[in-house]
Amino acid sequence: MNGPMTAPVFELKDVDYRYQSVPALVKLSLLIPRGQRVVLLGANGSGKSTLLRLLDALYFADAGTVSAFGEPLDAQRMADEERSFAFRRRVGFLFQNPDVQLFNASVFDELAFGPLQLRWPAERIRWRVAEILEAMGLAHLRDRPPHRLSAGEKKRVALASVLILDPEALLLDEPTASLDPESESRLIESLIDWGGGAKTLVMATHDLGIVEDAADLCVVMQRGSVIAQGAPEHILGDEELLRRSGLLHAHRHRHADGSVHLHPHFHRDRQASAVAASSKLD
Repeated sequence: MNGPMTAPVFELKDVDYRYQSVPALVKLSLLIPRGQRVVLLGANGSGKSTLLRLLDALYFADAGTVSAFGEPLDAQRMADEERSFAFRRRVGFLFQNPDVQLFNASVFDELAFGPLQLRWPAERIRWRVAEILEAMGLAHLRDRPPHRLSAGEKKRVALASVLILDPEALLLDEPTASLDPESESRLIESLIDWGGGAKTLVMATHDLGIVEDAADLCVVMQRGSVIAQGAPEHILGDEELLRRSGLLHAHRHRHADGSVHLHPHFHRDRQASAVAASSKLD
């Protein structure tokens, strides 16, 4: 029997979800282990974002069951204010677009907003905000308006506004989208360091370049279902699986003798692209 430290944080069994008549998730079953960094891989439209929204109780399954921390996660339970409040304290969500989450006058106010809603003492809030700003490399932006920050800075501020409440589980939807390589690296480092390995992280992406650093477990999705899962090295080493799921395509290269070779090519590996571009300039 699973103990409290090994029981899954999230469990989905035969889950269906539709946008009107369009299937988004189909008979999806999945366990998210406690204390694991889980990366959901899949091309656009594979169901990654929908799955995250079910885990955050923003959507509810049309069929099948979803549970969190051993309890059903459904509309009836989330309608109970006390249960909903307790769940929101345990689970944090980072949207793909940080502007959805940033609305205060300064970075300090942005980070203090959540603790203020929880009625933390003023001194605790000031101490915690200063701690998170320093840990995330944002201290110099303390008094800046969030809308005047760069895309990478906005992402880190949005992440800090979630982490300040110290959730048990963190859900992230394409956290590296639209980031330059340096901003991407900083964000991934923050996620890897978060919680000292004791927290649960579920991240949706189709950026294979971050998987080895960010994941303990990879889950590959296609057309609303899980088609494979395993260790990063196993998933990344299966070129046929990556190609079939739309994460890898063959790049044609014609040689001087007229022969044509096909080379695997990862989508959106900005770090590799930046290195390649830099080498051309040297």
